[in-house]
Amino acid sequence: MDTNADVTKFGTFLGVYTPSVLTILGLIMYLRFGWVLGNVGLGLTAFIVLLAGSITVITALSASAISTNMRVGVGGEYYMISRSLGLELGGAIGIPLFLCRTLSITFYSFGLAEAIAMFVPGDVSARTIQLMTAIIIIAITFVSGKSASVVLKLQVPIMIAVGLSIAALIIGALSSDLRAPEMVATYRTAPQGFWYVFAVFFPAVTGFTAGIGMSGDLKDPRRSIPLGTMLAVATGMLIYLLVPVLLSVSSTISFEDLASKGVVTWSMIAILGAWLVVPGIFGAILSSAFGSVLGGPRVLQSLATDGLAPGFLSKLSKTGQPTAATWVSGGIALLAVALGGLNAVAQFVTIMFLTLYVMINFSAAIEKLTGDLSYRPKINIPWFVSLLGCLGAVIVMALINPIACVGAIMLEALLFIGLRRRAMKKEWGDVRAGFWGTLARFALQKLKAHEDDPRNWRPHILVFSGEVEKRMSLVYLASCFNRQRGILTICNLVIDSFSHNKLDIRAETEKMNACLEQEGILAFSEIDLVPDFENGAITVTQANGIAGLNSNTILFGWSDKRERMQAQIRIMRAVEIANKSTIIIRTDEFSRETPKKRIDLWWRGKHSNSDIMLLLAYMLTLNVDWKGAKIYLQTIILHENDMEFMMKSLTDMIDEIRISAEPRVIVKPPEKTVIELMHDYSQDADVVFLGLMIPAEGMESEYVDRMDELSRGFSTTVFVRNGSKFVGDLL
Repeated sequence: MDTNADVTKFGTFLGVYTPSVLTILGLIMYLRFGWVLGNVGLGLTAFIVLLAGSITVITALSASAISTNMRVGVGGEYYMISRSLGLELGGAIGIPLFLCRTLSITFYSFGLAEAIAMFVPGDVSARTIQLMTAIIIIAITFVSGKSASVVLKLQVPIMIAVGLSIAALIIGALSSDLRAPEMVATYRTAPQGFWYVFAVFFPAVTGFTAGIGMSGDLKDPRRSIPLGTMLAVATGMLIYLLVPVLLSVSSTISFEDLASKGVVTWSMIAILGAWLVVPGIFGAILSSAFGSVLGGPRVLQSLATDGLAPGFLSKLSKTGQPTAATWVSGGIALLAVALGGLNAVAQFVTIMFLTLYVMINFSAAIEKLTGDLSYRPKINIPWFVSLLGCLGAVIVMALINPIACVGAIMLEALLFIGLRRRAMKKEWGDVRAGFWGTLARFALQKLKAHEDDPRNWRPHILVFSGEVEKRMSLVYLASCFNRQRGILTICNLVIDSFSHNKLDIRAETEKMNACLEQEGILAFSEIDLVPDFENGAITVTQANGIAGLNSNTILFGWSDKRERMQAQIRIMRAVEIANKSTIIIRTDEFSRETPKKRIDLWWRGKHSNSDIMLLLAYMLTLNVDWKGAKIYLQTIILHENDMEFMMKSLTDMIDEIRISAEPRVIVKPPEKTVIELMHDYSQDADVVFLGLMIPAEGMESEYVDRMDELSRGFSTTVFVRNGSKFVGDLL
C-alpha cells in the first residue's frame, strides 16, 4: 500500500448524502414505480413504501448509532459489524455484502440498458439488453477504478438533473386533468402477487447504504455517516410518497399503461416530456451503478485487510482506489448478467440486502443490551427498536422468497462456522447436567481472550466498607459507579486471627447480604480475617475475583483516623503495581434523598486520571437518582491567553469521548489560591471528582493533610487514581 498516496477525503454532502440520495432516487423510481402502482393500486403502493421505508429507517438509525460510537474505517457496514460483533460474524456478513453490492452493479446496469433501449428503433431483444449491460459494467468499472473523486463530483450535476425531472413530473401531473386514484390491486403484469412486487421495489430503499460504503474515504465518518444517511432517507421517503400520488391522479396515462410502459410513464406526464425526464433517469441510474461499484470493492478491500480475502485486494492505487478489488467486483458483476433480466437480479439483491439489515440491527441491539461502557453513541436507539427492525427484515425475507431466505441464512451460517474454525478451536462441554457450569467456564475463557482490550474494561469494584449498615452511603455510591456493568464486592476486614476468633463468618455474611438486598444493591459480600488492615487489604485485593473477573478497582471510605488514611495511601501505591485503580470517597453531607443536579470534575491533565473520573461520572448519570445531573469538566489556568486553547482542548475531548459534559476554564486571580478557587466554584456540587497522586515514601501524612484541605466543605468528594494498565485509553 502506498502510504504517500494523494488520497482525497470527502465531507457529508459529497461523500454520504449525494451518493445515498441518488441511489435511492434511481432505477426503481423511474422504471418501476408506475409498474408497482399499476399492479397494486395507490393504497398498497403507499403501504409498500412505508413498510420498506420503516425497515430502512430503523436500520439507518441502528447504523448511525454504531457509526457514532467508533472510528469507522474502510468497509462501511462490514467494518461496523466486525468491530461490534467480532471478525467471524463480520466476515460472515461481509462476504454476502460484497456480493450484494456487486450484484447491484449488474442490477443498475440492467436498468440503464433498459432505459437506453427505449430510444433504439424497433424491439430490442433480451440478448441485446444483456450485451448493453455488459458494456456499461465495463465502462463504469474502468472509471471507478481510476478515481472516486471524479465519480462523486459527477453526482452534483446528476442531482440537479434528478431534481429537474421530479419538478417536471409535479408540474405535469398538477397541470393535467386529475382523476381518482385506483385503490384496488389488479396484478395486471405481476401475477406472482404482492410480495413479488414488494421484492422488485425494495432495492429502491437500499440506497441509503451507498454513503456508509464510502466510510474509509470520509473526513469525519462519525459525523458524516449519521447526518448524511438520515437526511438521504428522509428525502427519499418524502419523494417516494409524493411520486405515486402524482402518477395516480394524472389522467394523462391509463392505469393499464402504468403497469406496462416502464420508464415512458414519466415522459408522458412530465412537462416537456423526455427532455427533462431522460437526463434525470440516465443520471440517477448511472449514479446508483457508480455507488455500487465504489462500495463493493471497499468491502472487499476491508475483508482483505482483515485477512478474510487475498491480501493483494487491499492494495491501493496512487489516487487511493482499491483497483484490484474494483476489477474483481466488475468481473463478478459481468458474470451475474447471465442471471437474466432486471427483475430476476432484483430478488437476489433484495434478499442479500435484507440479511445485511438483519445484522446491522442485531449489532445495535446487542451493543445496547450488553451495556459496555465503551458503547456511548451520540445517537441512542432503544434495543427493542433495533430488534424490531431485525425481525421485520427476517419476516420480509421469508415472505418474499422462503427458499432464498433459508439459503441466505445457511450461507452466512456456513461462512461463520468456517471463519470460526479457522480462527479458534472449540471445546464443547456437557449441555445438560453441567449446562450452567459449562456456560460460566466458557464465558470466563472467552473473557480471558479479551481482557487486554480497553474497550471491554468494566468497573469490578472491591469496597472495603467495614460494617455495611454504618457505611451504606459508601456502598450506594460504589453501586452507582458499577451500575450493574461489572462485579461489585463488599468486604468487611476484621482485624483478628483465626486461632482466637469466635466470629460466625457465615452468619455475618448473611446479615450483610440481607442489608444489601434491603437497599436494592446487587453485590457479593465477604468477611475476611486479617492480622492488620494494610497488609490484609493488599492481600485481599490481589486474591479477589476469578479469571477475567478480578477486581480492578478498590474503594475506601474517608477515615477520621489519620493512621488509617495514611495506610490507604500506601495501599494505593502497592496495588497500582498490580494495575488496580483506587477510589477514596469522603461523604460529609451526602443524602440519597436529595435530588442530584451537579457533578464537578477537576481536570489537571496529569497521569490520565481524567479518563476513569469521566467514566465514573458518566456511570453516575445512568442511575435514576442522578438522571438529571449535569457534568462539569473544569480546569484552572494561570493566564487569560490560554483560555481559547484550553477551552478548545476540553471541547474536543468531550466530543471525542461522547459523554455529555460542559467545559469550564477558570483563570486564577492572583489573590486566590487554587484550593480557594475550587471551593468557590464547586461548593454547590453534589459530588466533586479529584485526581489522586502517589506521594513519595514517608510523605503520606502531608498528602493526607492536602486531601483534607481540598475536600473540606464539599458535600461529597471522590478521589480517583487510575492504576489500570489502560491508563489514558479507557475513553
